[in-house]
Formats: sequence, C-alpha cells, structure tokens
Amino acid sequence: MLKLCIKNLMKSVNAFLLFSIITFAIFQLVQAQDQSGFVSLDCGLVPKNTSYTEKTTNITYIPDTDYIDSGLIGKINDSYKTQLQQQTWTLRSFPESQRNCYNFNLKSNSKYLIRGTFVYGNYDGLNKIPKFDLHVGPNKWTSVKLEGVANATIYEIIHVLTQDRLQVCLVKTGKTTPFISSLELRPLNNNTYVTQSGSLKSFARVYFPHTPSFLRYDKDIHDRSWFPYVDNQTKSISTDLSVNTSNTYDVPQPVAMTASVPANASQPLTLNWSLGDITAEAYIYMHFAEIQELKDDEIREFNITYNDGKIWYPYFRPKKLRITTVYNPRAISSPDGNFNFTFVMTGNSTLPPLINGFELYKVLNIRQLDTDQNEVSAMFNIKTIYELKKKLSWQGDPCAPQVYRWEGLNCSYSDSEAPRIISLNLTENKLTGTITPEISKLTQLTKLDLSKNDLSGEIPSFFADMKLLKLINLSGNPNLNSAIPDSLQQRLKNKSLTLILDGQNPTLEKEKTKVPMVAIGASVAGVFALLVILAIFLVLRKKKQKSSAAPGAPSVTHGIVKSENRSSNPSIISKDRRITYPEVLKMTNNFERVLGKGGFGTVYHGNLDDAQVAVKMLSHSSAQGYKEFKAEVELLLRVHHRHLVGLVGYCDDGDNLALIYEYMANGDLKENMSGKRGGNVLTWENRMQIAVEAAQGLEYLHNGCRPPMVHRDVKTTNILLNERSQAKLADFGLSRSFPIDGECHVSTVVAGTPGYLDPEYYRTNWLSEKSDVYSFGVVLLEIVTNQPVIDKTRERTHINEWVGFMLTKGDIKNIVDPKLMGDYDTNSAWKIVELALACVNPSSNRRPTMAHVVIDLNECAALDNARRQGSEEMYSRGSIDLSHNSASEFAPGAR
Repeated sequence: MLKLCIKNLMKSVNAFLLFSIITFAIFQLVQAQDQSGFVSLDCGLVPKNTSYTEKTTNITYIPDTDYIDSGLIGKINDSYKTQLQQQTWTLRSFPESQRNCYNFNLKSNSKYLIRGTFVYGNYDGLNKIPKFDLHVGPNKWTSVKLEGVANATIYEIIHVLTQDRLQVCLVKTGKTTPFISSLELRPLNNNTYVTQSGSLKSFARVYFPHTPSFLRYDKDIHDRSWFPYVDNQTKSISTDLSVNTSNTYDVPQPVAMTASVPANASQPLTLNWSLGDITAEAYIYMHFAEIQELKDDEIREFNITYNDGKIWYPYFRPKKLRITTVYNPRAISSPDGNFNFTFVMTGNSTLPPLINGFELYKVLNIRQLDTDQNEVSAMFNIKTIYELKKKLSWQGDPCAPQVYRWEGLNCSYSDSEAPRIISLNLTENKLTGTITPEISKLTQLTKLDLSKNDLSGEIPSFFADMKLLKLINLSGNPNLNSAIPDSLQQRLKNKSLTLILDGQNPTLEKEKTKVPMVAIGASVAGVFALLVILAIFLVLRKKKQKSSAAPGAPSVTHGIVKSENRSSNPSIISKDRRITYPEVLKMTNNFERVLGKGGFGTVYHGNLDDAQVAVKMLSHSSAQGYKEFKAEVELLLRVHHRHLVGLVGYCDDGDNLALIYEYMANGDLKENMSGKRGGNVLTWENRMQIAVEAAQGLEYLHNGCRPPMVHRDVKTTNILLNERSQAKLADFGLSRSFPIDGECHVSTVVAGTPGYLDPEYYRTNWLSEKSDVYSFGVVLLEIVTNQPVIDKTRERTHINEWVGFMLTKGDIKNIVDPKLMGDYDTNSAWKIVELALACVNPSSNRRPTMAHVVIDLNECAALDNARRQGSEEMYSRGSIDLSHNSASEFAPGAR
C-alpha cells in the first residue's frame, strides 16, 4: 500500500524522518513514451467518448463506462481540485449491491501492476469518509482506509492473471458507500517480481533524491509510483551520467542516478520497517549502482545483513553506472513483523555503502480459485445476450467467493479445482429470443430452468450432448416450438433426462412409436444375421494375423517399436493410439472412480481391453494447457523405459484432452511415505529400491533420449509405484528437450514445484539437467527423513536447511524417519544423505550427474543388502560440506 498521506508511512519506517507528501508533486515531463498495454480509467468521466492527457504525467485517461455496468457518477468538491490530478476529480460510487466489479479482457498468465486511487472529496455532501473492501477476482486485496477528505490514497498490487478475464471489485462492508476515482493497469515483464505463490501488495517503493518529489510515468516506463525518503542519518549523492538500467526491472533513471549513503561515512546504512502483521510474508528488491567516479585506490564493498547480523548478501560491490537488483527468491517473515537491514563496510572498503532504490511487498495469498474460465465467459455472454445487466448480484466471478455467488446459480466447490456451475435458474427473467448455445458450455450443469419467459425458436439439440444434465424446465414459454429433437428423445426414452414443457414431462406417444410386429421381427432378424457375419469375419481375420506374425516379434504402432519390458501390462501398452472421447467415457464408466487430483486435472480409473488404466483428464481451469499436454504425448510416444510410466493412449477430441497411462496400483511415493496407502511403513529396503529405480528413469531422460530431456517437475508425487512397488517416473507435461550441440543449458520460463525448484534455475532462467538433479536431491532427503519439504514450524523451514542443521549435531539418527524403528543401515543412510546434499548444492556445477547418482545409490543399496545378509561392510564417511546449507532461506538472488 502506498499513500500520498505520509502518516501511515511514518508508522511503518521508524528509522526515517520522512518528508511529508500531502498531494501529488507537479513536475515537468518529457514527451510521453509508448503507453501500449496501459489501461487508464478515469472513473465517472463523461461523456462516454471523452478522453484527455493528464498534464503532469502525459498519461491518456478514458472513461470507465465500457468496463462496468453499475454505479453512479460523482464529482469531488471544486475546492479540492487544485491540489489533485485530473483523474481524481470525478468518481464512481456504488450504493446498490454488495459487490460491483470492473471487467477486463486480457491474457492469462500475464503479469500486471494494478492501481486503484481513491479521493473522497466530500462528493456526496455527507462529509463522512467511507470504508469498504477491494477485491482482485474472488480474493480480497485490501480494506480501503482513507486518511482525509482531500487526501488521495493509492493501492497497488502486482498480480498474475489466472484467466483471460480480470475483475477488480469494490465490496460494501458496512453502511457507507464504496467508490473509486481511477483504476489503472500496467503490463510488467513476467520474469520480474516472481513469487512462489500469491500476489504482491505494494508496501513501499522508495528512492533517495536531493529534492523530494513523487515519481511515476513517464520517468518510469512501467508507471510504478516511487516515493522519496529523507532521513537525517543519511545524505543523497547523484550523478549527471546516464546509468545502464537494462536489467529486467527497468529502474527509472532518476532512481538510478541518485543514491543514499550514511551522513557519517564511518557508520553503517540502516533501513527499518514494520509490516504491522507478525504473520505477513514479504519480498524485497534492492537496486544498486555505483554512481561516483572511484579513484584507483578506492573500493566500495559492503555486507548486507538483516535482523541482528544475519548475512543477506556478503561482499557486495555495486557495478559502475549499471543497476544490479538484489532480491529474495522466497518470501520472508519475522516473528514480530519487524525487519531491519544494515549495510556495513567490509575491511577492504574505503567508501561507505550506498543504495539507489528499495521496494517492499507483502504477499497476498490467493486461496479462492476463480470459476472455470469457459463457464465464466459463457455466463457473461448469457448476461449480455439476454440483457441481464440489471441483475444486481451478477457482478464479478459467478461462483466465487461463495457468499457473492450470482443469483440463480448453484456451484460445486473443491479445494484443488475451480468452482463449476451445476445449476442455472433463469425463471421469470423476461428472456427473449432463442435458447443460446452458450448454455452448452456449462458442461457440469445438472439442472436448467428457463421457465416463465418469452423464449422462441427450436428446442436445441445440444441439450442431448450435455451428459450431466438431468432436468430441463422450458414451461411457460408460449412462443417456443415444442418439437423435441431426435437426439433428445433418445435421452428422454432412457430416462437419463427430464424435460418439462407446459408443466409436464413429455413422453414419446405410443401411437408415434407403433411399428407392425412383422417389421420388428424382420428388423431384428436382419440385425442378428449381420452380427453373426461380422463375428465370423473378425475371428477369421484374427487367426490370419496370428499365423502371419513372426514369433516374438515386437509390434509396431505409429512407427514406434514396442518393448516387452515397457510395462507390467504389455498387452495394452502395445496399443498406443488416439482415443475418442466416447471411448474415454466407456473405459471410465462415465468417470465413476477418482484416483486423484492434481494441477493437470482429475485422474480416473478405467479398463481397456480387460486391463486397468489411469485416465488423466485435463481440467479447463488447469494451469497446464494444450502445450503441456502435447509435450507429454510427444515425449511418451517416443520414450520407453521400465522406470517411466507408459502411455497407453491419448484423447485429443475437441475440448476433451486426456492421457491414458498404465495403471499404477500402489499410488505415488508421497502417499506411501505418509502411510495413506494402507498404513504400512516403507522399509529401508523398499526406499533404496524406489530411489534407485526413480534415478534410473531420470538418468535415462538425461542420457538415453535423443535429444535428451529435462523433466522439470521431479517430486515424490510424480514417482508412482505399481502392484510390485516398482517405481516409475510420471507427469512429463513440463519436460523440455535439451540441446546436444555442446550447450550446457537452455533459457526458459521458470516452471516446477516450490520446494523442489532449483534456486539457480529460478534466479537465472537457465535450465539444465542439473535442475532435475537438485529436485531429485530433495526427494532423497524426503525418502530418508519422511519430513515435509517446507515446514514453517521447524527451526529451518526447507528440508535442505533442516537436514544440514540437524547434522551439525553429528548423529544420523536425528534425521532418519523414526517410523523405521532403527531398521536401516547407518552407513548407507550417511552415504545417501551426503549424496542428497551434493545434489542440492546451490551451484549446479558442484552437483553430480544423474549417472553418478545412480552409481552411488546402487552402492547404498549394496550396503543395506550386506547388512541384511549379516556381513557388516563399513563405509568411511568423509566430512559433509554443509556450507551450502547454511544459506538462509532468505538468501537473495541478483540481476
């Protein structure tokens, strides 16, 4: 949160005497830069086709009329206009309905800075400052708290869109009326401000100029708001030379060309603040550039520490006239909500520390999932087609949060999947025209009530394709043609659907279905004869195929030779093929049995050719899309190994995407470690076997494939066990080909699972096979300890750090899973832990290859085998390098 009223900032940053900023500072700007992608709404601006360029920022503002269909227009008192920018002179208020939302059609997975500005200005003559909430999508963003009648309050958030549609909502929480003065969206580079989860609420964004002035566009091409900080313990230095700000954060030149240094050069530089919430998590971004001309014997080097001397970044030297951004890749927190950073000269340094810019964000956890994107689009189209804009509750997300669900809807809710619409009641809504096909996009619909309207045209045949639809009420529509399509009649006949017309459920009249018995008999006899002939033909053809095939020859499908050891079910694996959606419905018995749920979608049990399969259906709300689906199909159609889950087939049938795998009867490794699979504890022998087999599958991807593959999502939930507890690596949707022309890495958007994600890959976007090695190292530590990867209740949050910390006490028993009751080989335990810690080394160059990992794991298994056979073979344990584990979870990256 950034406020023009400085009062709250004074509370948050105890070490600074902040310069009071009551209004926007007015300063001269050069010609406006490109504003493509900007959305700048002056709320309440009329008439509809009006636009203007604000004088101090050169930003072009437009009315908000096209983005919202509710609210009243207001104007602030004229006496306040002179001290405020033009976009705050008008506003839109919302006296009706509890939630009112702005709607934007954008692009999913895009990152935006969203800014709302609020100036009350006694627009309603009540002289009573309102209080209300601000939401982004179905999740609360913040509570709007205004400090005065004429003070402008700004709230900013950095948010990644989960859908192609964004909603910003004002929510009434008391007796006062919500309002908004301006709403602005600014696209950001997706590689900046990366979080492991959640969005970022701006808490502070500051720089250190000689003359305090508020800074934004067009000095900042992303239109971020920068506030000046003034402190009597520091002084500002500057340069007239341009600074290279070409890293991904695009720091403005006025920020880069100025810096803060201690007023007393012998003293450290200190930054303090309080988040005001002991549960809050934060991300910090520090921007540094050397802006002074250093003499040959001058050095500027300093250590950055936090909270009483813990190392944040040691021996840092700012680059000459070039910005370096230092940030933490994981969110940080503090037991009391207070933080302090200290910048201290090292023994080598002759100059004091400096800093050019500082940004602090609080994490906003996004817990409520948006309604399925296709269903959201369908509902908004239905709203437009039937002119339902006056339905007060039809604002924002149709299903979420549940308390603001649209009138007439019922939805299903799940912790891991997007809400889905299961019933729609539009009775007595004065609907006219035909029944829109948009309704067919509500694929989970079970009940539809369109009764007592003025609909016309035909009863649509698409109702027959809505497999879950059980009841349709079309009564009370006198102009609707009551003829029932043939496809719909079939569903009525088998009683899988009830259709109400004029208050009754129509049945197929006997007179219409009467057929002479002779004709029926002849038809039945003819069909029977055809079936007999077809059966004889198929039997003869099958015998002919068997006699012509060479004994033991592998079958070939789509040009791929099938190996007998590919799966425990070779009879079905030899039938790799494209499968239709009706076949998927049949093999799963209409998705009767759920095996599990994940980011891709739901996995169902199925039967194909008398063998069990697992059918993974792509959810329309899944973060993984067609690109990941296609990648996994293409990979598994050409990759075959006994420790990679085999692909039986795939469905690419319109909107229905599915992967059909061999069935892994014993679930995933995580379930087995937790005891959820029957409560049995995996023995040390089982764990060694699983580790070796999973490593062999991963090693094959790295070295046995052409081109080599990087899995990118190695974790315990992606290691599956068959009926013999044989381990196989699964889920290849994020896998990527690896260059074989001598390059050691590729550049790609970061993907993976928090906790398992290689920190070097996270910081640099450079992907290599060593990224998989890091993830596998985390898996090994889980196998040994049976501890969660991330546990905020532990003294060390991440399992890597916790193991390193516990091993400083010198006893392997401190970390091995106590459920084993001591039944394991100590030497093999030491060796596997050493191997795991080598795998999770922060530097990829110091990690082993998967080939080396396989060799070492086989040695671990051999040690345990020797113990079980009674011959104790000692393993000489060397010193474990724990230096890489001493790094704090707050350890920053730099760009």
